[in-house]
Amino acid sequence: MENGIQIIPATLTDLPAFVKLFESYREYYGQTPDRLGALQFLTERLRQKDSVIFLAHFNDRLVGFTQLYPLHSSLRMRKIWLLNDVFVLPEFRGMTIGRQLIDHCKAYARKTRSMGLMLEAEKTNEQGNKLYQRTGFVLDTAHNYYFWKNM
Repeated sequence: MENGIQIIPATLTDLPAFVKLFESYREYYGQTPDRLGALQFLTERLRQKDSVIFLAHFNDRLVGFTQLYPLHSSLRMRKIWLLNDVFVLPEFRGMTIGRQLIDHCKAYARKTRSMGLMLEAEKTNEQGNKLYQRTGFVLDTAHNYYFWKNM
């Protein structure tokens, strides 16, 4: 625990508070509120164990989270973790919570003997991009990333 911040893995018992935080995250990124959909989505992730979620608590209040999804490199024959979500409530930013969440994910990547962490950030996400660079992520300028959208 650093600066009163505790980071723990999410469980099904965390869902009531986590759904509220998750909806704040989605709204921050312009998504339409969908509490039931969020509850179903997070319940599936936790029950199916197809992602790893870490929750940040400050003074017994849930204030941030990260979510990792496993990927695999065929060429390297190793796991890579996709750091898909990093979120801290706006009023708690500047308290090193984001850095602590990322450091926790790095420790988990080491523990699971993965190649490392990868993430995607919008170019306009100035705060996030600064955080990622401060925490040791290197911008990949050697590859093109494409997306196909299934309508």
